Amino acid sequence: MTVTAGPATAGELPHWDLTPFFPSIESRQFGGLGEEVAAEVGRLQRRFDELDVRAGAPIEITDEVVATADEVIGAFNRLLTRMRMVGSYLYGHTTTDATDATAAGALSRYQASVAPFGTLDGRFDAWLARLDLAALTARSTTAADHAYALQRGADAAKHQMSEDQEDLAAELSLTGGRAWAKLHGDLTARLTATVDGEVLPMSMVRGLATDPSAAKREAAYRAELEAWDTVTVPLATALNAFKGEANVLNRRRGWADSLDPALENNGVSPEILAAMQTAVVDSLPHWHRYLRAKAELLGHPDGLPWWDLIAPVGRPKRFAWPEATDAVHAAFATYSPRLAGLVETAVAEAWIDAEPRAGKVGGAYCMSVTDGVSRVLCNFDGSFDSVQTLAHELGHAYHNVNLGDRTPMQRNTPMALAETASIFCETIMVQAGLAAVGDDAEGRLALLDGDLSGACQVVVDIHSRFLFERALSSERQNGVLSVDRLRELMLDAQAEAYGDGVDPQSRHHDMWAVKGHYFTAYYNWPYTFGLLFGIGLYAEFQRDPERFRAGYDDLLSATGLGDAATLAARFGIDVAATAFWAASLQVLTDRIDEFVAAAAG
Repeated sequence: MTVTAGPATAGELPHWDLTPFFPSIESRQFGGLGEEVAAEVGRLQRRFDELDVRAGAPIEITDEVVATADEVIGAFNRLLTRMRMVGSYLYGHTTTDATDATAAGALSRYQASVAPFGTLDGRFDAWLARLDLAALTARSTTAADHAYALQRGADAAKHQMSEDQEDLAAELSLTGGRAWAKLHGDLTARLTATVDGEVLPMSMVRGLATDPSAAKREAAYRAELEAWDTVTVPLATALNAFKGEANVLNRRRGWADSLDPALENNGVSPEILAAMQTAVVDSLPHWHRYLRAKAELLGHPDGLPWWDLIAPVGRPKRFAWPEATDAVHAAFATYSPRLAGLVETAVAEAWIDAEPRAGKVGGAYCMSVTDGVSRVLCNFDGSFDSVQTLAHELGHAYHNVNLGDRTPMQRNTPMALAETASIFCETIMVQAGLAAVGDDAEGRLALLDGDLSGACQVVVDIHSRFLFERALSSERQNGVLSVDRLRELMLDAQAEAYGDGVDPQSRHHDMWAVKGHYFTAYYNWPYTFGLLFGIGLYAEFQRDPERFRAGYDDLLSATGLGDAATLAARFGIDVAATAFWAASLQVLTDRIDEFVAAAAG
């Protein structure tokens, strides 16, 4: 079937519609809700003082304590629902137009108004640590429904500073960590580069990495490096400041390692991460083999140059926007009508902003705005990779649909599990694409490469980013890192991850500047976790489709209700076993074998 492409005509790419939430930032509706949110935060501060919700000695579970827990849980859920709507609406404006001063000002004021909520959240966690949570959940249905969230909060309280210090940290974050992250976003959204005499926004320049012309790809890469060179000083300052602040707070909160908070926040044990990383490192020679085969196919004797990492090979299909949405719809229909129906809804209701343009952030994301309703940002360039990206982000939207009946505290999904639906949908897309090309050798080669180049980014490049961040966080404890040192660490990490698969003379020394992910601690390895977990889930789907369908949506709805190991066990998966991760990587290795053979033939 053809998916109606909403208001966009042929040749146009859609912008999303935010007016179903508010008519405008200046509207009475938006201003009124923003004021209500700020007032509710203030009311909760006073109520916390009245109820003495803060750290202290252990408390016996009484009727009054149960009533306090129920009241706070209800208040948090109501407030978080409103905060999500206001924050997402503003983020939707600022990430699609960095020059929108009205939106930027409103976002700054909103963040200041809700900053005290972080302190309240910490105080509630500290209060929970004083309780016998088993006794509380036995006496309160509301608490029982939020048992995992409450336990995570109590555990988090073990790494809190004093109440005054946490309050100060939350307030200073507005001019510290958040401000530095915003600086990165603003600079990169406004950055342009000149390619063959044409000035283009950075999102479009990076999109030329899939251009059919080898000369255009190389020209874009060299223009990109020149452009990044003009902003490395402020971006290095931002990154140093952010990581310096993070190191101080981690030390004050009693964390021994900068990685530990990310592991706890993701519900992943060090043993699970180690099992996955062991399998990843063991797989690297296979990725190097893939990269060398692709290099030979493209005429590069010394390994693949960076500008050709995601270059098209074979006979890749280029997609117009309606073809892309139709392809995703058809692939999703091979799983279920409900998943396919999401594509129809997203297109018809203008959930998607697909056009690369000046002032818009690069990359892609999906954000939940209201229960079951999302907005998806991507920078569509017509390649199969961008179609996969669309499928990936709509997978997040499907996850949000399944979380729609959960309260905000119940749907707080760790990032490692947040990638579950998105990677699963990408896998569906690849399988459908491979089935569609049939005996077309050139088409199959192109699809295999499109899949492998994307997976290589998630396994190999993400590994390089992880290695870089480990080194950065460690060295930052001893002082500020210069631009040259950041580049050295980036090149070292790429050398270790990519090996002889990439030409050492053409790596990307400023990838540390490109990625805003470094402004969230270890926002890298969870992508690899998500990819390999998603592949493992797809294998379970192939083994018993009906059984899998019966439990999959429920799994997605429960990603905020348990840790990774517990939820994976529902499908008989042991994420602490290297064998599981190796089996998922074997699926990709098999595709590498097929690609290498096809490239040689």
